[in-house]
Amino acid sequence: MTEILIRNADTILTMDEDRRELSGADILIRDGVIAQIGQGLESTGETILATGGVVTPGLVNTHHHLYQTLTRAVPGAQDALLFGWLRTLYPIWARFTPEHMFTSAQAGLAELALSGCTLTSDHLYLFPNGARLDDTIHAAAETGLRFHPTRGAMSIGESAGGLPPDSLVEREEAILADMIRVVDAFHDPAEGAMCRVGLAPCSPFSVTRALMRETATLARDKGVMLHTHLAENDEDIAYSLEKFGCRPGQYAEDLGWTGNDVWHAHCVKLDGSEIDLFARSRTGVAHCPCSNCRLGSGIAPLRAMRDADVPVGLGVDGSASNDAGSLIAEARQAMLLQRVAQGADAMSAREALEIATRAGADILGRPDCGRLEPGKRADIAIWDTSGIESAGSWDKAALLLAGPSRVKHLFVEGRQIVRDGQITTIDLPTVVERQTRLARALAA
Repeated sequence: MTEILIRNADTILTMDEDRRELSGADILIRDGVIAQIGQGLESTGETILATGGVVTPGLVNTHHHLYQTLTRAVPGAQDALLFGWLRTLYPIWARFTPEHMFTSAQAGLAELALSGCTLTSDHLYLFPNGARLDDTIHAAAETGLRFHPTRGAMSIGESAGGLPPDSLVEREEAILADMIRVVDAFHDPAEGAMCRVGLAPCSPFSVTRALMRETATLARDKGVMLHTHLAENDEDIAYSLEKFGCRPGQYAEDLGWTGNDVWHAHCVKLDGSEIDLFARSRTGVAHCPCSNCRLGSGIAPLRAMRDADVPVGLGVDGSASNDAGSLIAEARQAMLLQRVAQGADAMSAREALEIATRAGADILGRPDCGRLEPGKRADIAIWDTSGIESAGSWDKAALLLAGPSRVKHLFVEGRQIVRDGQITTIDLPTVVERQTRLARALAA
């Protein structure tokens, strides 16, 4: 039996059913699970002193493209809208190898961890030069984050009217066969699982209707979740109306892509009827505010979705469109954008943090994560609020208003992944050196 005691936190934001906030309290971790929360707890195991800190559930990232950490701030893509941005980057991504996929995933996962993230999804939809989803799964296992990779796909190349080069698309029979392979090899449905696999054709403009339908059928047969991009910008809406004769929400519903086992990325341009559809069907949304700003896509109707009871979590999106991978920064941006659009009282710091923790975990089908209460997984972030970022703050629990952007300690399944602001599981300087070398070779 392994125990860790987190002692005397200034504030614990539990995100439990009652959203309790505890002062001067402790958390006892036993064998990867939260055993007790309260004052004056004792343990014979290691003690982590949290005095001067705020403790939250680990943050949850519901949408990412980890491979893109190798293509940040690419000239020609810096100021482009979505479709032009993709056309610039596809030829670069076509040169990726398994080493690129593994290294970019490790760098991206480490960046997430340092921003307080303990559980992340990833949407990998291109597999050039022998790359496989396995590359990112192995990277996550070494880094120590809880992982929900999704096996993406593109099957309509430029010659057939799609956006990606023909060299990056796959035959749909091969796509479905590999989806079965990765689910059978890596998906763990058990509570506390460190890896679950989803199925995720890239977007309505890169795969056929048939593949969307067959993937939905396969996912439900295997008991895994579905993910794709939807309604990201005006070009996306225009494409759907021209090619399918309907809006993206209707397209998704017609193909079986609504329900509590589905979550869609972006949804910047959902209208009222689509919001109602998602609320009725319990279809999830991964809100990616920084990427939506960076690509000029717009401000997603987050307040309207929350008010309608649409399940919404946060995503950093790819580091070629963000160009960062900080989940705590994403939560702050989500809060600020709703205030810009709706007024200063549109979203509180605590609500945005709830979206980044409990709500995101629920979207990924992980009610065992995203909250601090006995019986839940010990995925815990400790933020040092004794420094300059919080100096003078009257409410240090309002982390997104005045607080650190880097976590001090981070635990995943009770294992310490970050200690005193440093990654403990991998040699991060070596990863950064390898990442830099690969990026420079791509640029050259």
